[in-house]
Amino acid sequence: MDKKKVAVPLVCHGHSRPVVDLFYSPITPDGFFLISASKDSTPMLRNGETGDWIGTFEGHKGAVWSCCLDTNALRAASASADFTAKLWDALTGDVLHSFDHKHIVRACSFSEDTHFLLTGGFEKLLRIFDLNRPDAPPREIEHSPGSVRTVAWLHGDQTILSSCSDSGGVRLWDVRSGEMVRTLETKSSVTSAEVSKDGRYITTADGSSVKFWDANHFGLVKSYDMPCNVESASLEPKLGDKFIAGGEDMWIRLFDFNTGEEIGCNKGHHGPVHCVRFSPGGESYASGSEDGTIRILQTGPLNQKEKESSVPNGPSKPITVDEIGAKLEDLKVGRE
Repeated sequence: MDKKKVAVPLVCHGHSRPVVDLFYSPITPDGFFLISASKDSTPMLRNGETGDWIGTFEGHKGAVWSCCLDTNALRAASASADFTAKLWDALTGDVLHSFDHKHIVRACSFSEDTHFLLTGGFEKLLRIFDLNRPDAPPREIEHSPGSVRTVAWLHGDQTILSSCSDSGGVRLWDVRSGEMVRTLETKSSVTSAEVSKDGRYITTADGSSVKFWDANHFGLVKSYDMPCNVESASLEPKLGDKFIAGGEDMWIRLFDFNTGEEIGCNKGHHGPVHCVRFSPGGESYASGSEDGTIRILQTGPLNQKEKESSVPNGPSKPITVDEIGAKLEDLKVGRE
């Protein structure tokens, strides 16, 4: 491989068991942050640029499968095998609230407006907790065909998506009605689903395939076969011209979005890669592995031309919230 494509990673130690989820905050006045979930039961917060440890969230009694930060990086959330999801103060590390479930919680996500927390897990249903009334019973969305693996919000919090551990596809749910309005079909179960920063694409990893879906009209935009089974994929957020994927072969590969050509490859983990994520500015990306480490790799600073460019192959203008609502109504009518 070309030596110029080999970057020296920042290696972040601290977890004693596999790292199974990573989440970058948006860029805040204080920079951006990286939170990690691990089977060692203690999510960790780091400086997203340097990887420096900031703090550890202590309180779970089982593996933590998922973690996230709200838009301002003031609160964190985690989903655990101890049958709880927890809300944390990201500044002090204190538990703000613990949301009890009846089985293992595998996924959690803050709404864009930060007022709600979405969870899913082995109970085969989705829960929406009102963070302004944390003691109130959550709203429940049922009829998930299997154990929930991933969850995310899109369309200005009008839609949520979920995937299952034991069946293929990504399901889209109308938040207002609680009805499933669409399924994005995949052959294998989707282990990673990411909504792009501009809301145009949904990036999924299933089996040995990475797919990109139009998040507004739900069509398949790109599908690429990977060299091995991949567990996670992430699209570069600024230009959308490249993506990363990681999986069972312990490598993190960088690909061209438009052609699917492999343009970079980094090795160093000593176990399968469970999660990969681009930083909010696209200048670096992080990977978490079975070996318990996080590795942060630089992609290089964006030049002025790149900063002024837009995402390739995207719509000429973003779809409006009203147009999304009309689209969801059309989908429901079509199903009746």
